[in-house]
Amino acid sequence: MSRNLAQQETPLPLKEDTAPRRKSIILIGMPGAGKTSIGRRLAARLGLPFRDADVEIESAAGIPITEIFAKYGEPHFRDGERRVITRLVAEGPLVLATGGGAFADAATRAAIKAAPDAVSVWLRCPLPVLQRRVAGREHRPMFVNQDPAEVLERLASARHPLFAEADLIVDCTDEHPDATTRRVEQALSTWRPPAKLHVPLGRHGYDILTGPGLLARAGGLLAGVLPSKKAIIVSDTNVMAAHGATLRHGLAEAGFSILAECVVAPGEGAKSMAVWQGVVEAMLAARPDRRTAVIALGGGVVGDLAGFAAASVLRGLPFVQCPTTLLAQVDSSVGGKTGINTAQGKNLLGAFHQPRAVLADTSTLSTLPVRELRAGWGEVAKHGLLQGPLWDWCEAHGAAALAGDSAALTHAVLESCKLKSAVVTADEFEEAPEGGRALLNLGHTFAHALEAECGFDGTLLHGEAVGVGLGLAAMLSARLGYGAQEWPGRVVEHIAAMGGPARIRDLPRGFSIDRLITRMRADKKARDGALRFILMRGAGDVFTADGVPEDTVRQILAEEGCAP
Repeated sequence: MSRNLAQQETPLPLKEDTAPRRKSIILIGMPGAGKTSIGRRLAARLGLPFRDADVEIESAAGIPITEIFAKYGEPHFRDGERRVITRLVAEGPLVLATGGGAFADAATRAAIKAAPDAVSVWLRCPLPVLQRRVAGREHRPMFVNQDPAEVLERLASARHPLFAEADLIVDCTDEHPDATTRRVEQALSTWRPPAKLHVPLGRHGYDILTGPGLLARAGGLLAGVLPSKKAIIVSDTNVMAAHGATLRHGLAEAGFSILAECVVAPGEGAKSMAVWQGVVEAMLAARPDRRTAVIALGGGVVGDLAGFAAASVLRGLPFVQCPTTLLAQVDSSVGGKTGINTAQGKNLLGAFHQPRAVLADTSTLSTLPVRELRAGWGEVAKHGLLQGPLWDWCEAHGAAALAGDSAALTHAVLESCKLKSAVVTADEFEEAPEGGRALLNLGHTFAHALEAECGFDGTLLHGEAVGVGLGLAAMLSARLGYGAQEWPGRVVEHIAAMGGPARIRDLPRGFSIDRLITRMRADKKARDGALRFILMRGAGDVFTADGVPEDTVRQILAEEGCAP
């Protein structure tokens, strides 16, 4: 038994930076969108220099763009365009108007995305407006001897899905450029990039993006990390009704095609062999190839089920987590553990299958039932006990988070993900002989036994079971002489203050000690049928414990009101 979890960095304060760094604004869009006219006005309003990429290219080449196309061809032009844009962005904060095809070029798009302190803005304009504006531009290469309307329709079909990868989209109308400029400036003033946390697992590494509105931008956010734009969505009926349309639109905007939607009943009962088989069969019926992505839209149940199906079909499909519950955002969506339940216990059939990305859209938390939000806090509290300083933050700010404070919720998600990411990176497959990833199961030996006894019927939510399990783990730790005797009361009081059940006696049914002990012996952490627990000396000081006396566990369960 030893302390195996390095204490994490102290959580950052909730107050946002009041003096953000000035950024370069990269305007993209179709010919006629007004990138140059709006760019000049925007630069003047922001006090930034303005550059026009086409003008800079012609100046560098010494000849008009039409001649570059005619003499050297489009590939040569695009290469030069990328180098010019990269150079301009590197010069510092500015407003840059790009050519209509710049962002549609993969290399240039990648260079713009990689530029530090730069925001790409798509000026999205209706085709009828563009057609009026491009009248008289027949000298431009793309319009020479062509019908402008046909050219614009063809370009829009090809480019709009790529423009959707811009950081910010502003819809433009046939209004005066001054009015559009003001709207662009307003959009920039309120725009915030999603918080990004990288999980460094080598070639299996991925980013966790956290913030509001991510489902609506799902296609643009995922286009660069998935091998194709084909997807299968797995969700449950409740979540699909609430957020399915937003995800569909977000994917379609970036040109994704949805091959199938596998929608299951909500609740832990969906993590069964029968449901998993149904999902797998539905996936196969859609005829995916190995580049087809599986997108899990929902809570921990959907994520576990979809992830295991993705790991199984064609021996592994790319997988994306779009967690919509607090519990899933802070815990189950991160780390690559997938699985289903069996009659023998919880999560006993599954696979390690890391996602390609996690989109934790905090807007979805506002639609959660209060009970679901409170249940998710059980995992946040667990991470606080594992990390140390985060526990103090939980006690101070937990009430604000559960009251819907956006900054507090985002902070809880980010800090939990940081903690879990660090643990998973060090022990991806839970192979450490002591501690390691197993420490993330603090409170879970009790919790899983309680859930299994309830039959996964919704009587007891996973996060609620974890909250009760944390109190029992603290009681067991104190009874065995580890740490201060204050911890059981402190943990139980915090869980109760957050509105969840804090003790077994708070649950709506009774339990048998013998049956709970039998469940615990079947737990994944058990060795040779012997009980094995994650215990604590205090917040930030947890360890694995073998050979815990069964009599002590029985005594605690009896004191908590369990029958023999």
